Amino acid sequence: MKTFLFRTTIFMIGILIFQLMSACAPLTAETQTQKPQSTTFPRVTIPDSEVRQIKSSATGRSYDIYILLPTDYGQNQIKYPVLYVLDGQWDFKLLDSIYGGLLYDNFIPEMIIVGITYSGDNPDYNALRAMDYTPVNDMSIPGSGGAPKFLAFFKEELIPFIESNYRADASQRVLMGSSYGGSFTLYALFSEPGLFSGYVAASPVVVYGDGFAFTQEAQYAKNHQDLPIRLFLSVGELESLNEPVQGFTQVLKARNYTGLKLDTRIIEGERHAGNKPEAFNRGLRFVFGDK
Repeated sequence: MKTFLFRTTIFMIGILIFQLMSACAPLTAETQTQKPQSTTFPRVTIPDSEVRQIKSSATGRSYDIYILLPTDYGQNQIKYPVLYVLDGQWDFKLLDSIYGGLLYDNFIPEMIIVGITYSGDNPDYNALRAMDYTPVNDMSIPGSGGAPKFLAFFKEELIPFIESNYRADASQRVLMGSSYGGSFTLYALFSEPGLFSGYVAASPVVVYGDGFAFTQEAQYAKNHQDLPIRLFLSVGELESLNEPVQGFTQVLKARNYTGLKLDTRIIEGERHAGNKPEAFNRGLRFVFGDK
């Protein structure tokens, strides 16, 4: 009887060891090809947001328009300020978070946020934005120099669409962009300064087109002494645009434009892309600050 129990115990221990070794064994080619059963989980979405599409006759391109509405938009008849954000494919999500924090802390009012990006399954964002956001042609960048047409899209198509379909306050429009988006923001400012009441330009490529931003500002200054808008201008401390943007800032300050409310910031310890969260945060606080 004892012999039988001993053999049974040894047999059971052997089975356990085999099971443990099988569990710890490396995957074979057969086991590696086995895939877990397909499971569908809910997608993460941004509450109170929607997507519209516009085919522009000005540029010939189709744009996806991301729209974030105030939480209580459907419960009142209030008109809201509108923030237009370039590079919506990247920065709409970022602005949703920044806006939520600033609104909670009572630094800014409720607003409608409009992000502009490109339609299609696999749009080449870098190529398309280099066409739309640049003010003059650069032979090294195919299709560049489309800013005049893109500004016409804003003025003649996008803004009328937003203001006819949503309760938008036409007296409180703000344009925001970074990098080439910042360049377009400055281009729009000196082309149609009254189109927006506030401008946020983060790391604008002021050296583009042999310093076109400097040239355009100088042309504007020949015929204008006033510039009644709010402008926030920033650059990362560690990026190559630091010195050129600071030079552009000094030009603006020296003009002493009547009505210009200007705030500038060098984002400490940041380069070209990483400075956007602080730049957008500070920019929103400034353009929507006390008048």
